Amino acid sequence: MSEEKSRFVVSADWLQAELGKPDLRILDASFYLPVQKRDADAEYAVGHIPGAIRFDQDKIADHSVPLPHTIPTPEYFAAEVGNLGIGETDRIVVYDGIGMFASPRVWWLFRVMGAKNVFVLDGGLDGWKAEGRPLETAVSQYEPKPFTAAYDAGRVVNLEAMKNIVSNGALQIADARSAGRFAATEPEPRAGMRSGHMPGARNLPSGVFAKQGRFKSLPELKQTIEDAGIDLAKPVVTSCGSGITAAIITLALESLGHTDNRLYDGSWSEWGSRAETPVVTGPPEAVKA
Repeated sequence: MSEEKSRFVVSADWLQAELGKPDLRILDASFYLPVQKRDADAEYAVGHIPGAIRFDQDKIADHSVPLPHTIPTPEYFAAEVGNLGIGETDRIVVYDGIGMFASPRVWWLFRVMGAKNVFVLDGGLDGWKAEGRPLETAVSQYEPKPFTAAYDAGRVVNLEAMKNIVSNGALQIADARSAGRFAATEPEPRAGMRSGHMPGARNLPSGVFAKQGRFKSLPELKQTIEDAGIDLAKPVVTSCGSGITAAIITLALESLGHTDNRLYDGSWSEWGSRAETPVVTGPPEAVKA
């Protein structure tokens, strides 16, 4: 099978050769669920890719709502990332510890805010370390610079829009949660939240898109998505537990040239916690890993 890869994913070889370039900004976007028993800030302090800035997805978020790491306003986002020394024309490479878990969310976020040259590191920090590549412990800092946001609101779905999508069945819904959570055979990790899925949703667990932290080839991505019952010729809304891993599906779609997609930012942390939203239980469509 062809090893043609996503144009949005860069290799460790490429990144190591580019270290120190003035227009390059590397973001450590590591984020972990409690069950993963890893501390992103502690791991950054122990050793990170030289020049990497710690990007906290819970800090650069909308704190006026009770949902986790909700997309911030363009003004707040621009001020925060500008203070980190990131401009919208910089080449931005995002990584996380696992390789393809939290970094696609930040890739998506910067693109929604108008940055064009945004990429994800294949293999993540775990892969980088396993290959004995350079690390540093000093906190990376850059001079603040302007970030001019150009927010594309059409790529983000809110609760009311999602209710309409579910009600009329006009758009395909791709859910990145595990098969057990989707089918309601496993509990949700957040207290007081129903298990199950939105009517009409298809299950594409986030882990099926990578092997050992490395993104699948384009033919493999296409097969994975189609096996879940998603038609790449039609619009898609992506969702997950809290808006993080939904972006892995978005990255796969965009890699295949599918641009008519949106991300439901509240995802299941919003939908599953409300009494009025419809929930379906039962096994998902089979997905080939």
